[in-house]
Formats: sequence, structure tokens, C-alpha cells
Amino acid sequence: MSGHGRYSIEGYAATVLFLGLIFVVLLQVFGRSGFLPAAVWTEELARWIWVWMAFIATGEAERRNVQLRMGILAEVLLGRFRFVLFTLIDLVYLAVTCHLLWIGYQTVLRTWNNESVTLLFSDAVLYASYPVAALFVIWRVASRIRWQLIHRSPFVFDPEGEQ
Repeated sequence: MSGHGRYSIEGYAATVLFLGLIFVVLLQVFGRSGFLPAAVWTEELARWIWVWMAFIATGEAERRNVQLRMGILAEVLLGRFRFVLFTLIDLVYLAVTCHLLWIGYQTVLRTWNNESVTLLFSDAVLYASYPVAALFVIWRVASRIRWQLIHRSPFVFDPEGEQ
């Protein structure tokens, strides 16, 4: 797949969010131990950052093709049958993700005027995490399907980009 290197936009974003999560959790720890004034908003912010990080990381998992798979059937299939199975699975996954993207988009619109309890943001910011992540997943799965159709074999991630 073109653009396959060791690092990606999704990986960088998930890493930055993880570092932000660590910082917010440290604020909570120091606030509860008396070193800093306790901030009530840190708990909700930590939850929001975690949700964004987890969803964005799914795009990275798809890029590297490291998601969990049931390999019992795939292990016994060889050659063309294995290629067809993985391509069909990816096509179904792509269709389901597109449908969930639409549902996520509708959820963002529906929650646009709701305000979070402590953060003074619209709840839509939290619910936008899935549609944003779904775009990355769709991009990566579509790229993997394209790669599989061109090379006529299941995709295997190579961090150096040498297929």
C-alpha cells in the first residue's frame, strides 16, 4: 500500500492524545493529593481524551493490519480462497463502517446543542470522535482492498514500505 511507512497521521494523533491523557491524569493525582487545587473538569476531559485516542488508534490498527481476527478458517485456506475470504471480509467491514459513519454523523448533528457537564464544549465534540476515526478506517480498509486486488494476495504490513 502506498504511503506505508513506520509512522502515520493516526499514530501521531493517538500518541499526542495519550500524552495529553497522561498529563490530565497527573493533574487529577496532584489535585487529589493536595499539591494542586482539584479541578472537577479533569475527570470528564480524561474520559473524552481516552475515547478520542481509542477511536483514532483503530485507524492505525487497520493501517498495520493488526486487528484481532478469527484465523481458524483462514489458516486452513490457501492461495485464492484465502485471498477471496479476506477481500470479502474487508468489503463487508467497509460497508458496515460506512453505515456507522452515517450514524455517527447524525449523532453529532443531534448533540450539537448539548453542552458537556464540566467542559463547556458541545457534546458533539465527543461524538465526533467516531466519524473522524471512521474516515481513517475507511481510507485504510479501502487502500488494503485496492492493494489486495492489485497484488492478488492478502495484505501483510511491512513497516519499511517494501511489499
